[in-house]
Amino acid sequence: MSVQDQIHQTVTGNKVVLYMKGTPTFPQCGFSSMAVQILKACGVNDFVAVNVLEDADIRQGIKEYASWPTIPQLYVNGEFVGGSDIMKEMFQNGELQTLLG
Repeated sequence: MSVQDQIHQTVTGNKVVLYMKGTPTFPQCGFSSMAVQILKACGVNDFVAVNVLEDADIRQGIKEYASWPTIPQLYVNGEFVGGSDIMKEMFQNGELQTLLG
């Protein structure tokens, strides 16, 4: 299975997927930490977190998958939502809570 196939299977097979640096309990960058905090503030405690630091192919592949250069990346119902800045903006205006509801 190619890296792109693996990413597609993860993204489409789970309701909420966060590609991040580190883990939800031990984020390895401030942006990933903020993304986890935003999801928890939305009441989402059950999500798939993929630590891109564990696999260089996934780390590069996820950037290509969404044509988005940075990590973290949030996917909901198979659709790319955005990175931590977009998550923060959507959280502040209530869009993210609606999407995750």
